[in-house]
Amino acid sequence: MTRLLLVDDEAEICDFLKSFFEDRNFEVQTALSGEEALRAVETFGPQVMLLDIKMGSMDGLTVLREVKAKFPRVKVIMVTALETTEKIEEALRLGADNYITKPLSLEYLENDVREKIADLAASS
Repeated sequence: MTRLLLVDDEAEICDFLKSFFEDRNFEVQTALSGEEALRAVETFGPQVMLLDIKMGSMDGLTVLREVKAKFPRVKVIMVTALETTEKIEEALRLGADNYITKPLSLEYLENDVREKIADLAASS
């Protein structure tokens, strides 16, 4: 079963997406902060991570940098409400595999997650 980590400081977004992906047979864990996300990557071992850029004490770009340094195979899709070119370019430079803007298209999101899983399988 595919392991997916959802990271967003808005609990209702995490809960909604967790339910959405569990209904599609994903094993899902959520994290409400960057610090929680880093612990979850260590213990849960996700294959794909949906990571909000703008969070509290540790932003998504910092989390991305640390995850890619330690776990380069984890596919990271950045999620942002603010489509600022510089943040997106920085995320891609740091190793993000894609970015999606809010409000989310669930169909696009699911297809992108499945594409990242296929990429992992092809590179194994």
